Amino acid sequence: MSAVEAELAGALRYRPVAPDELETCAHVWRRAIDDYIGRLAQPPLPEEVGALVRLYTHLQATDPDRFVAAVRPAPDGPGGEEIVGFGAAVVRETLWYLSMLFVLPGLQGAGIGRALLDRIGPRDGDGVTARGTATDSAQPISNALYASLGIVPRIPLLNLVGTPSSRDAFGELPSGVQAVPFEELAAGQPGGDGHRRLAEAVDDLDRELLGVAHPIDHRFLRVEGRRGWLYIGPDGHVLGYGYTGQVGRVGPVAVRDGALLAPVLGHLLGALQPRGANAIWLPGAADRAIVPALAAGLRLEAFPLLLCWDQPFADWSRYVPISPGLL
Repeated sequence: MSAVEAELAGALRYRPVAPDELETCAHVWRRAIDDYIGRLAQPPLPEEVGALVRLYTHLQATDPDRFVAAVRPAPDGPGGEEIVGFGAAVVRETLWYLSMLFVLPGLQGAGIGRALLDRIGPRDGDGVTARGTATDSAQPISNALYASLGIVPRIPLLNLVGTPSSRDAFGELPSGVQAVPFEELAAGQPGGDGHRRLAEAVDDLDRELLGVAHPIDHRFLRVEGRRGWLYIGPDGHVLGYGYTGQVGRVGPVAVRDGALLAPVLGHLLGALQPRGANAIWLPGAADRAIVPALAAGLRLEAFPLLLCWDQPFADWSRYVPISPGLL
């Protein structure tokens, strides 16, 4: 144990994060990222953290015992505590996914991250068969920590942003394929049958392509204002789904045929007029969508992230995640 670790060991304790501390966690996230991207001559992150706090609220609501803070006595008064790091993970059926793990600059490398992982990791009885996360490619210490636990970086996750100058690069939906809004499907049958059939179709796609269903996250997306479309073939067979919203976020997207991914993205990018630029997180395996997206005028933003796992669980050529923090 290093001198720093020994000094911290007596002062630190680990506990669940309180709901009124989520914004504090968001600022720990911001300070940690600004510290290393600043050393790479990158601009600081925006100060607005409202969307991140809403994500944290969702993570805490679904997995409260997996949202844990490392705290030490506050320097400005007796009895208070300062959050110096936090971790948040979720379990969706057989998948454990690390959504967040951040420690304040100056305290990194002292074992806090590993201690947080020990507290939020899979437990006996969880039924977990795969562990995954997304980490920054510019963070070799984090990448080494996860890899040492078997959660090895595998493929890049690219953030493409902008307003497409031409959606023709994505191609058209194949003849006979209909894009039907979720709300139209849900309301189309009496007695709640529409809602049930829509939920079953989405869950089936998620289990086929992501390896697990996560209906609780789809409910969060709808609360956040993202709108979904189901893509239905001429024979009535469900071919995929996709989400977009007026803030410009596109995803998740799931398609049974990888050739359909680009046309679906093209449809989603034109389905709503966003208030700003569009943003999509595209896995490196989804090259049939990345190439058209760049040709359409979207640009690659910042350094790629890295999708990591210990056991394969998803088909990243046909599935586009919600975000790095929530698949």
